[in-house]
Amino acid sequence: MRILYFGSYDPNYTRNRVLIDGLRQNGVEVIECRDSSPGIRKFINLFKKHRQLKDPYDIMVVGFLGQQIVPFAKIISRKPIIFDAFLSLYDSNVFDRKTVKRGSMRAFYYWILDWLSMHLADVVLFDTDEHIKYASKEFGVKKSKFRRIWIGASDNIFYPMPKPNSSRFLVVFHGSFIPLQGIEYILKAAKICEKDGVNFLIIGDGQEKKKMLRLSDELGLKNVEFAGFMSQEWIREKIARADVCLGIFGDTQKTLRVIPNKVYECLAMQKPVITADTPATRELFNEEDMMLVKVVDSESLANAILRLKNDPDLRDRLATAGYNKFKNNASPRVLGNKLKNIINEFK
Repeated sequence: MRILYFGSYDPNYTRNRVLIDGLRQNGVEVIECRDSSPGIRKFINLFKKHRQLKDPYDIMVVGFLGQQIVPFAKIISRKPIIFDAFLSLYDSNVFDRKTVKRGSMRAFYYWILDWLSMHLADVVLFDTDEHIKYASKEFGVKKSKFRRIWIGASDNIFYPMPKPNSSRFLVVFHGSFIPLQGIEYILKAAKICEKDGVNFLIIGDGQEKKKMLRLSDELGLKNVEFAGFMSQEWIREKIARADVCLGIFGDTQKTLRVIPNKVYECLAMQKPVITADTPATRELFNEEDMMLVKVVDSESLANAILRLKNDPDLRDRLATAGYNKFKNNASPRVLGNKLKNIINEFK
């Protein structure tokens, strides 16, 4: 069976890389047809590239981000389409990032793109059942059309590494500065932990970074270091130095529906993880795999950090259990096999 990965997707974005690599690790032949040109140019180029394909394919997978691509793909191809939606543009921009006003024409545009792409695709992929419940209800798509595939992480980039010797107890967070992450609660937890010798490294950029830097100054934090996004290899080196890694703690509805990529990356490196106790997290993890804390609660987060600081055996147990859960459920090979089984439904 030959699979065509199609669209304007970024092949280096973790979601796409994990699934493409995972399919190939499971013996699936994957050919790629993509173009990331701006505006209408990408559709013209995709049409030409698709027409020039020399060998037939059996299934088309529209990679993330692909809401604009699915209607176009439906026009130029008669093959079944698997759409890796991964997220809702409407939800992400209007309610999570809050960059678009609810009820605006832009919000309506995003809603229509989500609705149309999900209805036109033969199968729609999301990362959690909670996300599927939301998309099914919001856009009126039958749940039978959806399939769940965890985000996972690239285990050829993120893998266990020796921790450099250091007397500093280091907590590492990496991610975009958006409301979902709850970075303000991390900073407030850092203030609580300041007197206990806990150091924080916060890696990332985004819409709320200036706001978070101001909050750090207002709190007078001396134990927090900020760094911008670098390569994944650079982030890997920083995670290797961590004693504890952090997930998400925000106050948006999307926080309750996702397990972020960073959680899988840190587990893949066999690090103990603290993240918010949400319905989505509980779909795969529990207290045996990671430290779960209350949402939007700096004190709960600080208590968890201090508990792990004072209990190295607990850190080791969580790190081992979390790593095993990742390898058995969310490695590229496992996720690629799951997508292969979905593809086989069309045989």
